[in-house]
Amino acid sequence: MIVVGVMSGTSADGIDVALVRILGNGSNVRVRLIAHEHFPYSRSVRDAVLSNMNAGSASVGQLARLNFLLAELYAGAVAETLKRHRSSAGLVGCHGQTLYHQGDPAPFLGRPIAATWQIGDGSVIAARLGIPVVSDFRPADMAVGGTGAPLVPLLDIVYYAHRRKLRVLQNLGGIANLTIIPPGTRLGKAERVLAFDTGPGNMVIDACTQALYGKAYDAHGAIAAQGKADESMLERALEHPFFRRKPPKSAGREEFGREFVADFLRWSRRRAKKADIVATATALTAVTIGRGLRQGLATLQINMPSRSGTSEFVASGGGTQNKTLMRMISEQVKPCGFRVLTSENLGMPNQAKEAAAFALLAYQTWHRQPGNVPSATGAKRPVVLGKISYGRES
Repeated sequence: MIVVGVMSGTSADGIDVALVRILGNGSNVRVRLIAHEHFPYSRSVRDAVLSNMNAGSASVGQLARLNFLLAELYAGAVAETLKRHRSSAGLVGCHGQTLYHQGDPAPFLGRPIAATWQIGDGSVIAARLGIPVVSDFRPADMAVGGTGAPLVPLLDIVYYAHRRKLRVLQNLGGIANLTIIPPGTRLGKAERVLAFDTGPGNMVIDACTQALYGKAYDAHGAIAAQGKADESMLERALEHPFFRRKPPKSAGREEFGREFVADFLRWSRRRAKKADIVATATALTAVTIGRGLRQGLATLQINMPSRSGTSEFVASGGGTQNKTLMRMISEQVKPCGFRVLTSENLGMPNQAKEAAAFALLAYQTWHRQPGNVPSATGAKRPVVLGKISYGRES
């Protein structure tokens, strides 16, 4: 079956579309990427998305319109991808654009409530394409006690698990998350897989670069390369309570968005050069990834790997383009005995992985198979994820 996966992440830089061939069922599922395309958001759409993420107040009408607008953009991106590659598809899996994610319950009107919201209406996408669409994946996991994230570990197991190698998959999106896959893992035997958000990925780096230089991101890490991380600033940032929580755990702009960045800039502006601030934000991502890796290995009671080459740290996502960030991450994880790779070294383009993951999740839903990995999300049991919107031909 050919399935299209659609992803737009917390960086809000645009839409990734993955065209994927998926075969098999149950514990014997195979995934092959056919094509990947990226469609940047216009400046006005990106501004609208960012301004409404974790917003203290927002217009209900504007949110409703944005929900339908993004659905039209997703449908257009899928249609263009199918046209460019002269292909058809039987199913679409669309993550949507996260505006709010609170994976752990907090008091609300007298009850502990966890909540999440991804916009981009599946019915609109299905109507435009004439193809069934699976969307809104997170709530089913949260309904059985999970944090609703990360959901990529299913693809990590199917695509990257190795009979003899310990592999750590590190995604570098707006938020950074890792999956630890012990040797011999497979679907149906994934009890020891551990996945969680380590903290900010590109989110704080991008926000500081925008505030200080008027640029959307630090291209290739060139600005950070000119600066030096401020250790006292870094230690203050590491006091954030998220870093003291035990996995599984998830994060978003609620933890590391505008409020955190405002504090980060306030701590630093009086005594640090602009390039040093961006370098410190970059170091924050790298250090928390290193700490997260060591914490995850300890949780699974896995000894630090030997230097035999049987343990691999595989990075993916937009952050892999940041050479300074990748250098800092390597400095954190190589002493733990890992060989550092990117997803492209294993046949999956760095920007395609999350979109491909939602193609696989949609495939599982269509076949009434679970999509969450309870050891990754903290859910009480495996569940079928998402909601199905049927196209004209269904």
